[in-house]
Amino acid sequence: QLILLIKESCGIRRIARILNISPITVIRRIKKIASKLERPYPILKGKIYEVDELFTYIGNKNNRICIVYSYEPKTRYILDISVGTRCKRTLRKVTETLVLSEAKTVYTDGLDLYKQLIPENIHKKHKRCTNHIESQNLTLRTHLKRLNRRTICYSKSLIMLLAVVKIYFWG
Repeated sequence: QLILLIKESCGIRRIARILNISPITVIRRIKKIASKLERPYPILKGKIYEVDELFTYIGNKNNRICIVYSYEPKTRYILDISVGTRCKRTLRKVTETLVLSEAKTVYTDGLDLYKQLIPENIHKKHKRCTNHIESQNLTLRTHLKRLNRRTICYSKSLIMLLAVVKIYFWG
């Protein structure tokens, strides 16, 4: 039930009211479920992937956080997820998986950091070729209230944000 409620855009307090448990218990269970989750499908070699970032805030508007993930458009698999600041370290967690999987092509937007992380022979930078992942970003913002723009719902910790995103994608 908890996974279903998270995917239906319910916040911590609403889940607590529906399940008749305390918000602290909801948080503990979310963290426990997310810690056990791993990619539910194998890494496929020679595929085409899209990589993109999605921005949100932790705590307040001054603390901007980036959710980076890789998407395989044909199977709609989310291969890898990383949450942090928009820097090489956060992006590398996702791009390393793609390079090791011997990806055929990796499409990204115009961010220059990708040039340093993805080999030139597989990296393609084109706005129209990231339509699938951009659509996924919209769906993610619609389904997870904490990622919605212009709302009072937000994440207070990086751990909870990553946990909720992992449950949404892999739960």
